[in-house]
Amino acid sequence: MNAILTHPAATVPHVIKGEIIEGSAQDYGRFATPALDLDALVWPRDLPPPAADVPVAEILDILEALGGWLDRDPEGAVERAMIASAGTNPLERGVLERSYRTLSRVFDRQSLLFQVEQELGGIDVLDGWREVETPSGRRARIRAFPPRLVHIVAGNAPGVTAMTVTRGALTKGVHLLKLPSNDLYTASAVLRGLSAVAPGHPVARSFSAAYWRGGDRTVESMLFRPQFFDKLVAWGGESTIRSAKDYIGPGFELVAFDPKTSISMIGREVHVDGTARSEVADAAAADATVMDQQACVSSRFQFVEGTVEQVDAYCEALLARMGIERPVTSACSTPPAGAIRDEIEALGMLEPDYRVFGGFDGRGIVIRSDEPVDFHPDGRVVNVVRVEVLDDAIRHANVATQTVGIYPDARRVALRDRLAAQGVQRITRIGSAGMVEAGLPHDGFLPLQRFVRWVNDED
Repeated sequence: MNAILTHPAATVPHVIKGEIIEGSAQDYGRFATPALDLDALVWPRDLPPPAADVPVAEILDILEALGGWLDRDPEGAVERAMIASAGTNPLERGVLERSYRTLSRVFDRQSLLFQVEQELGGIDVLDGWREVETPSGRRARIRAFPPRLVHIVAGNAPGVTAMTVTRGALTKGVHLLKLPSNDLYTASAVLRGLSAVAPGHPVARSFSAAYWRGGDRTVESMLFRPQFFDKLVAWGGESTIRSAKDYIGPGFELVAFDPKTSISMIGREVHVDGTARSEVADAAAADATVMDQQACVSSRFQFVEGTVEQVDAYCEALLARMGIERPVTSACSTPPAGAIRDEIEALGMLEPDYRVFGGFDGRGIVIRSDEPVDFHPDGRVVNVVRVEVLDDAIRHANVATQTVGIYPDARRVALRDRLAAQGVQRITRIGSAGMVEAGLPHDGFLPLQRFVRWVNDED
């Protein structure tokens, strides 16, 4: 008789207040987790957050040590997380590996200090009460008080989880991370490191991480309450944000990193000669393929001034540079399929109004048109839209437009105020979209400032 072989589901650990919890009581099909203990995932309101009185300087020491631990990976936790994530994460294996190997950059001490200074005005308001004098002559003290936050973490890049941990530690609150289904392992690896470099420390005891199905009302209706948490920090697509809003009410706020898209605006100066075209196309290709186009900063629409012939020449140069491996980009990734592929093949038959450059080999596709295509470019697809003047492109920017890369620099200065009025949150030099700097506004707000609860003590 032939034996029937079964492969056990992968097990995903939970973290409860700094302690790693193993188990497989809850089966989700392709993976299993420990049983979900809702009572263990909350911190009592009648007790202050564990790290409330820990000096920021001490927290910086711990985070810096955590960055070193992640680099060394003495327990193999980062390696295991990377291998386990490779089967579910949308990133190509090489990009995913490089993302894990550079996690320690998120814990750079100077970067963390920059965040506190830029977003909160200094350490003093975290470590105690900042005294101010009001115009009426009264004295008052304000404090960025440690928050109680639930985080619905995005799973498209492991750096999002690492950044969530640094922001959470700096604000000294208590934090429950909801594990995303496409990144089930990064949080436990990072928090395992936190407990390793600071065993039993209040900062380590301030974090929990667990998985439940997104939108599971039996879980979320119990956890997403003001008696347990102050705010819900949500990353993700429209469905995630809409689901999160169901629980928002007095005493329970939403901090939303909304779904965004990004564009480029390129002046006719790009056509001055072949060298300029090649250099700008290389920078624009880097912007278009950040994290293999899985990042919000990836430029999916590029508006280019010029004649049809000039813009077609630019499209050819752009395509040639899209298949190059970069630190956060693979040379080849999964090509578009399904409805997007059908749309592209249909547009290929509509020359000269449309022209399609490249094929379905995973290296990239460029579509030239006079109006933006009516589908969301994905799978390394860029829509180059020909315009007579860049001013014509401004109407296509809105509150869902995160980053706009512009060439040349002089045009950026001339366009930035009008783009900001349209709702754009970030304007950069072409080629700089992927250089996201913590401490600067993100999606139009300062995260640390939104995370904390501001409390006054007034004479």
